[in-house]
Amino acid sequence: MSNLFQTVELEAFRAGITPRTKESRDWFRKKVQNMRNLNRRALMNEDPVEKRSKHASGSMFMFFYDAKNRDTLPYWDSFPLVIAIGPAAKGFYGMNLHYLPIPLRAKFLDNLMDITNNKKYNESTRFEVSYQFLNRAAKFKYFKPCFKHYLTSQIEGKLAYIAPPEWEIATFLPAAQWQKGKMGQVYKDSRRIMNA
Repeated sequence: MSNLFQTVELEAFRAGITPRTKESRDWFRKKVQNMRNLNRRALMNEDPVEKRSKHASGSMFMFFYDAKNRDTLPYWDSFPLVIAIGPAAKGFYGMNLHYLPIPLRAKFLDNLMDITNNKKYNESTRFEVSYQFLNRAAKFKYFKPCFKHYLTSQIEGKLAYIAPPEWEIATFLPAAQWQKGKMGQVYKDSRRIMNA
């Protein structure tokens, strides 16, 4: 996707990390959580970022977002990392992984990696997710605080597609951009929602 992603992938390769394993998720989590001052605009403009005008269900995207109800929301993420679930009125439903603290995000990603349509981890690979499926399985309770309705009119620019080999890096990248609220409050609320 970008130079940043390629650099981290190369470091993982040199460290002998096998992709898409618990070991790799732990390695990526430790590696990227130490990154500071992430320039989101620069990341979105790096070559070869693939930008798309439409979501595809089961794919992962990053984008800039200005919540329509920002005046009444306690907080929102203006740079979400979303797994698209399906179409919705004037937009789409998706799970913004930023609403989970890193340890829970890692567990959730572990569970999601079990429900892909194939194990190729290429352009054909998608998460096989639906609201009904996620809501029925206890091991997917992490989706509850992440589930959001995104309006196309509120997306700034295009969606940056995250290729399957880069899911782990993107998941742990400290890219959330909270508006009005603080990360600690978001995570506290997310834990409450999951356990309700």
